[in-house]
Amino acid sequence: MIVVSVCSLKGGVGKTSVVLGLASAALARGVPTLVVDLDPQADATMGLDVVDRPKHTVADVLSAPRRTALDSAVATSGWTAEGGGTLDVMIGTVEAAALDGPRIGERAVHRLETALTRATDYRLVLVDCPPSFGALTRTGLVASQRALVVSEPALFSVTAADRALRSIDELRRTTAPNLQPLGVVVNRYRDRSPEHRYRLTELQQMFGPLVLSPSLPERSALQQSQGASSPVHRWPGAAAAELSEAFDAHLARLLRVANRRKAAAASPRA
Repeated sequence: MIVVSVCSLKGGVGKTSVVLGLASAALARGVPTLVVDLDPQADATMGLDVVDRPKHTVADVLSAPRRTALDSAVATSGWTAEGGGTLDVMIGTVEAAALDGPRIGERAVHRLETALTRATDYRLVLVDCPPSFGALTRTGLVASQRALVVSEPALFSVTAADRALRSIDELRRTTAPNLQPLGVVVNRYRDRSPEHRYRLTELQQMFGPLVLSPSLPERSALQQSQGASSPVHRWPGAAAAELSEAFDAHLARLLRVANRRKAAAASPRA
């Protein structure tokens, strides 16, 4: 199992949309996946069409990371009703905001990590972090092996991506030694826009190979599929197919990382 936190230090860049796109790709490929909705806005929970709400939420898991709390905070995504597969959601809630304050201790940020050691039925865990570097985002990153930063091709988003990567590196050197940046994915990209081309080049000059390809194109099909609580891989039309192909490429990168980790763990040590 590989745990990946999807984060940004700027709101409105489409972070949850990237989580949902990756979840759609995983479902289409048959990869058992859990989405952990750490954002108090709980948009991922809504977008994944959770109908039968469980007794508990992610806030309960972070308060007491026992197996019983984990099991009773996870629900099945409505996306699986049509074609089966395993796509579950650890339910987000506005109550999680109370766990994002400055007084949250270092022991508390390890609670999701502890809980996920019991989530053995999944190959991929996607953590949708809040758009800040508070305790909830640190909790998600500490539980993860990789961090994916979402940025738009705009000035303020570029500076936020820089802050996010610096914060991830600082956390890796202190609290989360197993964490590594997967990279920066550029969302809502329009190739015909000179500003977008300029900002993409700027990101590439700043971060080199950490800027992941392909960029995710700005297409209304993504908003349409999410508005209908449907995976983009099932949405009709060429634009949805283009987006699906891009998300497939990023999922394949995640799975290659997972396979390398598995091979390294299985190799005999001297």
